[in-house]
Formats: sequence, C-alpha cells, structure tokens
Amino acid sequence: MKNRQIFDQVSDMEKQIGELYEQLGDLKGRLSDLLEENHRLAMENHNLRNHLEHTNKEQEAKVKNKQKSKSFPGEGYDNLARLYEEGFHICNLEFGSPRRNEDCMFCLDFLNKTK
Repeated sequence: MKNRQIFDQVSDMEKQIGELYEQLGDLKGRLSDLLEENHRLAMENHNLRNHLEHTNKEQEAKVKNKQKSKSFPGEGYDNLARLYEEGFHICNLEFGSPRRNEDCMFCLDFLNKTK
C-alpha cells in the first residue's frame, strides 16, 4: 500500500505542477499583453506631448504677435495724460510739479512717444 500512496502523491503533484504550468503560461500571456499596451501608451504619450508642445509654441507666438500688434497705450498712459490735463508735469525733469498754464515740450514729447 505504501507504494500505491507514494504513486498517488506523485500523480497529484504532477497534476498540480501541470495546473501551475498552465497558470504560469496564462500569466506570461497577460504580462506580454500588458507590456505591449504599456509600450503603445508610452508612444502615444510621447506623441501627445510633442503635439502639445508644438501647439503651445504656436499659441505663444500668436499671443506675442497680438501683443506686438497692440500698440495702443494702456492705463498708465491714461493716468499720465489725465495728470497733464490737470496741470501737472509728467516729464522726468519736473514730474509732479504744477504747470503754469503753459505747454511743456518735454511732457508733450513724452506723451507722443507712448502713443
């Protein structure tokens, strides 16, 4: 009987090894699929990053062109023009001092430069 039990144990172990081998083959197949998908996603990610970088550069160029084309003065110019109209110098020579109802060449030149 002992020989029969040993034979049965060996047969059971062989069956378990066969099942483990099948499971190992399944895992290997899944791992292969995952590696392929990972590579595909890495390539897609790389391509998307390149596309995004290219798009961002184009948008930055458009923004720079728009900023260059916007040559009209902003809020600071309006404030300086208002100060000048209220009778104060805006030139660097006498900034903030009152004008005596006379036009200042330097102030007018400064206002013309910023237009």
